[in-house]
Amino acid sequence: MSTADRITDTARSVYAKGRDTAGRLRDRTTLAEVPDRVDVVVVGGGSAGCVMANRLSEDPGTSVLVLEAGRSDIKADPFIHMPAALPFPIGSRFYDWKYESEPEPHMNGRRVYHARGKVLGGSSSINGMIFQRGNPRDYERWGADPGMGDWDYAHCLPYFKRMETCLAGADTWRGGDGPLVMERGPATGPLFQAFFEAAEQAGYPRTPDVNGYRQEGFGPFDRNVYRGRRLSAARAYLHPVLHRPNLHVRTLAMTTRVLFEGTRAVGVEYTVAGRRHTVRAGEVILSGGAINTPQLLQLSGVGDPDLLRPLGIDVVSGLRGVGENLQDHLEVYIQHAATEPVSIAPGLEWRNRPKLAAEWLFLRRGLGATNHFEGGGFVRSNEDVDYPNLMFHFLPIAIRYDGTSPVEGHGYQVHIGPMYSDARGWLRIRSTDPKMKPAMRFNYLSTEQDKREWIEAVRVTRDIMGQDALAKYNGGEISPGPEVETDEQILEWVRNDAETALHPSCTARMGTDEKSVLDPGSMRVHGTEGLRVVDASAMPYVTNGNIYAPVVMLAEKAADLVKGEQPLPASDAPWYDHRAGSPLDAPTTA
Repeated sequence: MSTADRITDTARSVYAKGRDTAGRLRDRTTLAEVPDRVDVVVVGGGSAGCVMANRLSEDPGTSVLVLEAGRSDIKADPFIHMPAALPFPIGSRFYDWKYESEPEPHMNGRRVYHARGKVLGGSSSINGMIFQRGNPRDYERWGADPGMGDWDYAHCLPYFKRMETCLAGADTWRGGDGPLVMERGPATGPLFQAFFEAAEQAGYPRTPDVNGYRQEGFGPFDRNVYRGRRLSAARAYLHPVLHRPNLHVRTLAMTTRVLFEGTRAVGVEYTVAGRRHTVRAGEVILSGGAINTPQLLQLSGVGDPDLLRPLGIDVVSGLRGVGENLQDHLEVYIQHAATEPVSIAPGLEWRNRPKLAAEWLFLRRGLGATNHFEGGGFVRSNEDVDYPNLMFHFLPIAIRYDGTSPVEGHGYQVHIGPMYSDARGWLRIRSTDPKMKPAMRFNYLSTEQDKREWIEAVRVTRDIMGQDALAKYNGGEISPGPEVETDEQILEWVRNDAETALHPSCTARMGTDEKSVLDPGSMRVHGTEGLRVVDASAMPYVTNGNIYAPVVMLAEKAADLVKGEQPLPASDAPWYDHRAGSPLDAPTTA
C-alpha cells in the first residue's frame, strides 16, 4: 500500500469516528504525495480554492490537486481557530504574506500594509470572520456590463443560498443546508444597544438581516463562527472531504509558473523546500487571490506585453487588463472613551487571558469565542447615491488591529469607510523571481468622489456617535479628536491614519471588453485554453461589504461553469430599493 493510500485509509477511519482530520493528520497536507498528472490543478488553497476543490472532486472520476504555498491550518493552533485571537496572525510571517503597497501619492506617500493569509484557508483563516454578501445592486451593476447578464442578483442569490447554513433561519433570501454555517452576533451588550439606538435617533433604520431582503440599516452581523470556533473555507469545504481518494492537497508548495504548450495551459511548475517540481493537468485554475493570481499570470506570460517583454518573458496572451482595475476598501477607527465600565477591555487584559483561553479551550464560550464584530450597519451618505455607500462595524472596545489602545480603561469604536470608491489601482511584477513581491498601488483618495465620501463618512459617524443614546457612555472622541473638524483636516487625518479593510479585488476581471481578462461564461482567461481564474481578482467591481462571502459565492457559481452543469435557476426574490419603493413592508419567510 502506498503512503497516499495509507493516509486516505486513515482519513476515512477518522471521519467514521466523527473526528476532524487536522488534529490527527497534521502532516496530511504537508507530507502528501503529489501525483504528476491530474485532471484539475487548483493553485491556491484559500477561500475560492477550497470551494473549487470540494465541488470539482464531487465527481470521483475527476482527480483534483490543490497546491497551497502556505502551511496547514492544524486544529491545535489557537491563533487560527479562536475567534478572538484574530489580531495575532496578522503581521506574523507564519500566517501572513505581509504585503505593502507602493508609496501612495494621495496618502502623503505612505505605504499601506496588506495582510493576506499564508495558510490553508487563505485569508478566511486570518480575517475578521464577518459575513456580508454586499447589496443586491452590487450584482445588478455586475450584470449590467456587456456579457455579464448571468452575474446579476437574480443569478447570484441561489449560489449564496447554496453555500450557507444560516442559523438565524432559512427563508427566501437565506440558505439552510450549505457548508458555511454562520452564527448571528448577539450584539446584546449595553454599548451595542446604545449604538443601535443612536443610529435610529440619527434617522437610520434597523434591519433584521443585512444579508437578507434589506441591507440598508443597522443590526447584528452574521459571522463565520460556529460552536465557538472560526469556520474558515478550509474547515467548511476542504477538511470534510479530504478522505476522497481523487482529492490531493499539498501545502508549502509555491506555484512559480503556469506551463503552456502554445496557448494551452498544460500544468504548473512549483517548488517545495527549494526543489522544483511539475504537474501536468487538463485544467489549471488559479485561485491565489487578487494579488497572487495576477502575479502568476504575468510570470507565466499572460499580461501587458509592454511589462512582460522588458523582463524577458515570452507573451502567451497579451492581456493589458491583468493587474489593472485594482480595488479595495479603506477604513478608519473613530474611537471614544467610555465613562462607565461597559466595554470588554478588562476581559482582554493580560492578567485575564488565562481565564479567557481556558473558557474557550474547554467550553468554547466566553470572550474567546467571538470575533467581537457582532453588529454594525450600512447607510447612504447623501441622497445622490442609489444604495448604501458607507459600512459601519461597531466594536465595544477602543483598540487597533495590532492590539494597541489609545485609552486607559474603557472605550468603544466604529470602523467606517466608503464602499464603492471610483479609485483604481494596479499590480505589476518587478522581475521574473516568483519570490519577489509585486509592486501595487491602490491610489486611495485619488478622486473627488473618494474625498467627498470620506468627509461624509466621518461626519455621518460623528452624528451617530453624538446622539443621546450614547451620551451616558460618551467620554469624548479620542480619535481623530475634536481638533479635526474642517474638511481638509478630516482628509489629512485619513491620509495619515487610514488602513486597508483587506479587500483587494478585481485585478483579472470578468468581461468582454479589451481590458477584461476572463470570459464571464466560463472563467477562462482570454486568449488561452485550459486556464481559468476563480477568486476575488475575477470580480469586476468590489462589493459593498467584506468580500469573503462574495468570493465564496463566485466560486460556487464558477464550479458549475467549470463542470458544465446547468446553473441554478435564477431567483425572483425581491429586494429593498429605496428609490423604487419597498416591495415588502417586512421580509417574508418562504
